[in-house]
Amino acid sequence: MEPAGRVFRLFQLASYLQSGKTLSAAELAELCGVSRRTIFRDINLLRDAGLPLEYDEEGRGFSMPVRSYLRPAEFTFAETLSLLLLCEELGGDGGIPFHAAARSAAVKLLSGLPESIRDELGEVVERISVRLEAPRSDAGEPAHYQLLIDAIGKRQCLRLTYHSFEEDGEIRTQVSPYRIFFQRRAWYVVGHSSVHDEIRTFNVGRIRKAELTDESYEIPPRFSLKAYFGDAWSFIREPNDRHDVVIRFGPKVAGNVAEVRWHRTQQIVRKPDGSIEFSVTVDGLSEIVWWVLGYGKEAEVIRPDKLRDMVGEHVQKLAQAYEIDSPGPP
Repeated sequence: MEPAGRVFRLFQLASYLQSGKTLSAAELAELCGVSRRTIFRDINLLRDAGLPLEYDEEGRGFSMPVRSYLRPAEFTFAETLSLLLLCEELGGDGGIPFHAAARSAAVKLLSGLPESIRDELGEVVERISVRLEAPRSDAGEPAHYQLLIDAIGKRQCLRLTYHSFEEDGEIRTQVSPYRIFFQRRAWYVVGHSSVHDEIRTFNVGRIRKAELTDESYEIPPRFSLKAYFGDAWSFIREPNDRHDVVIRFGPKVAGNVAEVRWHRTQQIVRKPDGSIEFSVTVDGLSEIVWWVLGYGKEAEVIRPDKLRDMVGEHVQKLAQAYEIDSPGPP
């Protein structure tokens, strides 16, 4: 079944459960056209959404009281369609911690719609798909996200055990969380760290243990992610390492590079041969060097020399790894 169809199947299952009959898992599986295993998984999703499912031990079946949903607001067809698509796609396995709530929200939204509109939406949604980036395997424990949300809401510090790549092992620190954000397939929290005595960024997926403390804190009134990250290429800002970068991209990739807004400072100059010169100002080169390498021979760093040398060093090491004669200095 297409991903979007899962929401409609969940709604269909809920409708059968509200029919006034007690239905076994086998009967529900036959009605929905899926396996008993899928029915049990869907029933758990409905329960996680807070719907009052009942199990009759004697009849060995499931049921649900009629009118268990809240009536939705008066959305337009386009608004309903967009919400269903977003709820379903974010309700998949894409590393989004709120996926269960998103999927159950879609089911509740469907519940209040007239049957004719539901059928029309179903036909449209089955023909539209939103493909998200591949999920990370270290998405993290759902409980950690909820603790972070609670900590920010209550302004209470968190005591964390965290696997740090920089320290090459586990560290223990007390964090005052300022912001939570999602970027590059992972969730991060930014806040003051007691061990480092400065504001740090932590990957939520690498939090091993989290505990809410009684100690309160205040978020600096002028704090913002925009100011914190500055002109970092992504989100690793390297203070006192600001560079004006110019990269020439060949005709084969120029169009793909030019059509994306990679950075707020970027400027593009198109050349007669179809190539482009891509200019950007960044605070640090460690992130952008990997982006440049991803385009292979179609990307040439014009300046600064530091970035050009970094790319050249990687190329030489690649040549050695593949036992190719060194290409020499860039």
